[in-house]
Amino acid sequence: HHHHHHHHASVTIRSALEVVNKYAFLTSQYPLLLYLCQRCSPAQQRSMAHHLKKVFGSRLYTPDALPVSLGGRATTLPSPEQLKGRVLIVGKKLPPEQEGSDGEVSEEDEEIGGGGPLAGRRMTIPGEEELGMVLVVPPPSQPRKLQLHKELSDVVAVARTGSRSFYVQRGNCKQHQSPPSSPSSPSSPVPPELPYWTMCSLGEGEAGRLTSESPEDLVMFTKRTLTRVRPSSVRLDSSNPNPQGYWKGGVQLVALNQQTPGAMLDLHRGRFSQNGGCGYVLRPAVMRNEVSYFSAHTHGCVPGVPPQTLRIKVISAHNLPKPQGSGAKGEVIDPYVVLELHGVPADCAEQRTRTAAQNQDDPLFDETFEFQVNMPELALLRFVVLDDDYIGDDFIGQYSVAFECLQPGYRNVPLLGMAGDPLPHTSLFVHVAITNRRGGGKAQRRGLSVRRVGRRGREYVTLRHTGIKVLDEAFKQASGPLKEATDLREDAQSSTASFKDQCGLPSVAKLKQCIQSLATRLQSSDGAMGATMVLREGYPSLEPLVSLSEMTRKLLAAYDSMIASQKHLIENADGVQERIDQVHREGMDFHEDLSRLGEKEGLKGRKLNKAVESFTWNITVLKGQSDLLRGAKMDSLDALRQLALACEACGLTSSCNSSSSFSNAELHFSTSGRRSSTHNNNGRI
Repeated sequence: HHHHHHHHASVTIRSALEVVNKYAFLTSQYPLLLYLCQRCSPAQQRSMAHHLKKVFGSRLYTPDALPVSLGGRATTLPSPEQLKGRVLIVGKKLPPEQEGSDGEVSEEDEEIGGGGPLAGRRMTIPGEEELGMVLVVPPPSQPRKLQLHKELSDVVAVARTGSRSFYVQRGNCKQHQSPPSSPSSPSSPVPPELPYWTMCSLGEGEAGRLTSESPEDLVMFTKRTLTRVRPSSVRLDSSNPNPQGYWKGGVQLVALNQQTPGAMLDLHRGRFSQNGGCGYVLRPAVMRNEVSYFSAHTHGCVPGVPPQTLRIKVISAHNLPKPQGSGAKGEVIDPYVVLELHGVPADCAEQRTRTAAQNQDDPLFDETFEFQVNMPELALLRFVVLDDDYIGDDFIGQYSVAFECLQPGYRNVPLLGMAGDPLPHTSLFVHVAITNRRGGGKAQRRGLSVRRVGRRGREYVTLRHTGIKVLDEAFKQASGPLKEATDLREDAQSSTASFKDQCGLPSVAKLKQCIQSLATRLQSSDGAMGATMVLREGYPSLEPLVSLSEMTRKLLAAYDSMIASQKHLIENADGVQERIDQVHREGMDFHEDLSRLGEKEGLKGRKLNKAVESFTWNITVLKGQSDLLRGAKMDSLDALRQLALACEACGLTSSCNSSSSFSNAELHFSTSGRRSSTHNNNGRI
């Protein structure tokens, strides 16, 4: 919570810490970051350190517990998994070389008003000169100093800095890199001014300007430094900023006023309801990879990230209450549903249903909406139910969910009240369909067979020409495996869609439904099945037992084609992926010498900028295509397992060939090939 300029009843530090310790790990065992902002005397700080150690005991994670790695020094913080049940103090910290019982640290940014001295707008800071309209890096002597006792510094695990560290770090990167960076472009290793255990705290206004004016630099900065955004102190009503605007810039922590309900807090809860609600969500790979091509303001596809199509059919609502605090004109409400998609600019969209007049209990909508999603990992979908016939408050309920948590099929969406509390027995009934989830080609439509799609009209991923000979020669080697990877994925997708089409089902249908449809056609009047599932080389095959109609033979042929394409993908994916990864590794070997190589080829200024951008694009595409192929193989393994289980459930296996009797050694689709399901159930609909 942010309490700047707000009055609160006095409590002792000991009692506050005891409450934190009591409830710290009730909802999640993952590490708690305790943000410490204090202006106490050195004597009080020493007492504070004593209370921290006494209350938290072994839970307190101190710097001397940091693991030792390369060269006898830790290079990264431990993972959240390694820090389960631990409390990490975030605060000001003395330099490692500090001698004596106390020392001075900068009191910059957070303590000097909400926006900090680098706010970039005309503002007056007590004791400071008025700043102009342009961003200014103040001299080192400008921030006020704070006496910090060594005992308190020693219990701080993550050192807090202000926005000054961003500008210093960016300046150092510019000195080590020529030309200026393109979207998240490569640079020489970040100079060691900011240790890995540093957290940069930015004011809301400052962070907003950085995401607008320097989005690539901010994403690059957050790859190496934990970054936190705090609400502006001018928000006297404790309202909240939109966290999505900072998440897309790579910011890891966005502080919100939890006591203030509304759309912003809904998005926050929707984001962190995924991953088991443990409080930690992995950022997209393009924000974590050392070299990646991404801009927070992208209005198109992100290289290596396949765009997806989301179709939501809002069918009905159930047990809708009246808006709280509303003076409705009549005894019933006139509800409608708004669907908001939040994400990168290219994904942001809003659509609404018609108003279901005079129907309070179970309004029927039966409307379908379509959204294009270019960056699925950052997208959030928010369902909002409002009353069209109201006086005052029109809010009935809402539910926010991360795009990655959407499950296809018919779903009940539980609605929440304004404060995030569940509305009893209140829900939306919807149908969710997501096409092209693994990328490559256009979304399949019913009636579009494999032959009609074919490979002739297929779009293949290509790499950009950099103008640096040694790089272009290395990237040229990826042409073949990239084409093979696309063919492996899309052949599997197309054959599966064709099988569903032959079954008379849409491309979004589940394979279990297809087997049920197939079993119905194979069943004779006396209940006997006309085919049985057997294993051929470890893959489920359907063998006819009787003479079948031409239509049924075509259906079995479509099944065989699907199994063949899945088999081809599974058996070849690893080899193709390794060839792509090899080119990626070779490209990364040139990463740090990029500027020198460009200058050697006579590239300067804008041409060198273009070469850097093309290199970054290519590296991102290679990493993305490798990940897509790995995911496609896992999907194929899962699909084969589903097919075997569905065949058994529908009676298409003999008692001696039951899938449960097959040993894992025989099955190519055993559970060892499935994704780990840890923390993947919560937050889904």
